[in-house]
Amino acid sequence: MASIFSRIIAGEIPCYRVAEDENNFAFLDINPMAPGHTLVVPKHETDYIFDLSDEQYLSLQLFAKRVAKALGEAVPCKRVASAVLGMEVPHAHIHLVPINSEADIDFHKKHSLEPARMAEIAKAIAEKYENS
Repeated sequence: MASIFSRIIAGEIPCYRVAEDENNFAFLDINPMAPGHTLVVPKHETDYIFDLSDEQYLSLQLFAKRVAKALGEAVPCKRVASAVLGMEVPHAHIHLVPINSEADIDFHKKHSLEPARMAEIAKAIAEKYENS
């Protein structure tokens, strides 16, 4: 059975798409730690990030770097944190979270944003990504 992320990539489940290339996909987390919290996933479904081939892993990391730069330009923050946990969905993924301090990374604290605000943030990041 396809993971929820594979279903998002396939367009079966709607998302706030941020960026995409031939191997990877980025979209806003619907339960963000902070506005702009983005998930970066390989299109090839693999449960554990360290089971990706070296080529897939490097592709994902370089894609995440570009998305993180766009995120940092689109959402006011001091840094963009990167975290890999891999327990909540059986599909390798990287969390990119805009932060102003290390205390801003709290996987138990979630924000609820209106759909219009989510769309606005996704569009701003996507525009920065496309122009990078």
